[in-house]
Amino acid sequence: MPAAKKKTTTANASPERRRELLNTAAEIFAAHGYNATTVRRIADEAGMLAGSLYYHFDSKESMLDEILSNFLTELWDGYDAVLAAGLGPRETIEALVTESFREIDRHRAAVAIYQKESRHLAAQPRFGYLTDSQRKFEKAWLGTLERGVAGGVFRADLDIRLTYRFVRDTVWVAASWYRPGGQHSPEEIARQYLSMVLDGIAVRV
Repeated sequence: MPAAKKKTTTANASPERRRELLNTAAEIFAAHGYNATTVRRIADEAGMLAGSLYYHFDSKESMLDEILSNFLTELWDGYDAVLAAGLGPRETIEALVTESFREIDRHRAAVAIYQKESRHLAAQPRFGYLTDSQRKFEKAWLGTLERGVAGGVFRADLDIRLTYRFVRDTVWVAASWYRPGGQHSPEEIARQYLSMVLDGIAVRV
């Protein structure tokens, strides 16, 4: 990830209130889209006047920037720890999938926003870090899969890029239905997904 960016913060703004506003904005952006969401709508959902929102953020864009950069910073804290742990290829995939579901649990709305908005946002200089993160993400997953094939852990006939896309999309699409506090924990869901991805669903004979 690029170095942390300096946030646009109004002096004396409450950190707790800022977090509440970001959570509110994230849910609205995820449900209705960034372009369709107005500052007034965010303010109304937060129970405040639209002008009062500028006490905490200088623009709707700043809110989106902070939502996405906070999510990606935390994601890469977890991913970098996994990649630095010296695990085998299968164990690395298992840990990355588990960490991904933990991030969906913590930042479900941000993940949904990222999926819907990142392609066109990445063309803007302010959001250039989205492209950097995507490249790093792809390198981590492809590198692990390639290492597994080379080491005889994964099948030699795998199309590495197709496998990467399948696992990536299978995991992250969960943000569309997952709700924190549901019947299954992120770790339990990860275990089920990993069982299907790595071992299949048919009974072995």
